[in-house]
Amino acid sequence: MKSTNAPTPIARWLGAAMVAMAMLLTACGGGSASTGNGGSGTPDPGSRTDTVRMGIQPWIGYGQWHVAEEQGITDKHGLDVQLTELADDADQSAAFASGRIDMDNIASHTALLLMSQGLDLQIVAIEDFSTTADAILARGDITSAADLKGKRVAYEQGATSDLLLHAALASAGLTIDDIEPVPMGASEAGTALIGNRVDVAVTYEPYITAALSSDQTVQRVYDAAQNPGLISDVLVTSGKFAAEHPDVVRRAVAAWNEAADWYQANPEQGRAIISRAVGEDPEALDSAFDGVQYYGTAANRADFAGRYTTETLPLVHQAAKEAGLLASDVDLSKATDPQYLD
Repeated sequence: MKSTNAPTPIARWLGAAMVAMAMLLTACGGGSASTGNGGSGTPDPGSRTDTVRMGIQPWIGYGQWHVAEEQGITDKHGLDVQLTELADDADQSAAFASGRIDMDNIASHTALLLMSQGLDLQIVAIEDFSTTADAILARGDITSAADLKGKRVAYEQGATSDLLLHAALASAGLTIDDIEPVPMGASEAGTALIGNRVDVAVTYEPYITAALSSDQTVQRVYDAAQNPGLISDVLVTSGKFAAEHPDVVRRAVAAWNEAADWYQANPEQGRAIISRAVGEDPEALDSAFDGVQYYGTAANRADFAGRYTTETLPLVHQAAKEAGLLASDVDLSKATDPQYLD
């Protein structure tokens, strides 16, 4: 999936200088998050539009917002969704702290990380699960998680790759102390494996496909499908925005779900829309799309208040703790709010 440190075409996660960034963003503008009628009640899109300032990164998992805009779904729900590109977790934190954004699209573990830092966030919907889009690759006689012991493993610390590696090691009764960590970005990890500079690489699409096609001896050892939801993305809002504009949050969730439903009915057209938005050729992202499970109306209603809250989020919390990503434990009973799925 996405990187923690640098804004690549599929970038995510951790950064630094949150206080300085918060001051900068505050100077750039804060204030009220909604310029329309953000209270409760049934919207009339013909006469009412509410503005939602939303953070996003150029990752296909968040692509349903581009679908929603192009297909007129946000207009239908009376929303003007203003997307702001955010590079990393420090940027996410600063944007919320300064009031620059009202909602955001982030990984489940990033949501918990920000909560552990004291931000008042609520997870209001599931956006996607990674299945085969995040994986551990190796060659030769390294065929299982148990075989990672003593090996040189390239992975990006603090990112989704870090979570996946910890989960794989735990499944074999190993810890990070049982391997030789080689910190590097996910894009470089696959290249390092092919160049025989490391024994194992933890990476994500499209780098997985590139490595597998470049060297026939490279194989998958472990992937996100073995821990459903560990690598997942969610829609979040600030507690303040949700309290002041509950119906806007509800309509934003409905717009996401409707866009995901439309995508599932029109996958080729949907992939083209998302690929253009992230600046990639649709064919180059085929493997990435194939490795992502989007959540729409039915899936969110079935899993959000059930399996995601009772199984997935505790799994993510434990993996994030083991990876040393959380400043403190998060009260998971307060992390999600399913009321906006109505």
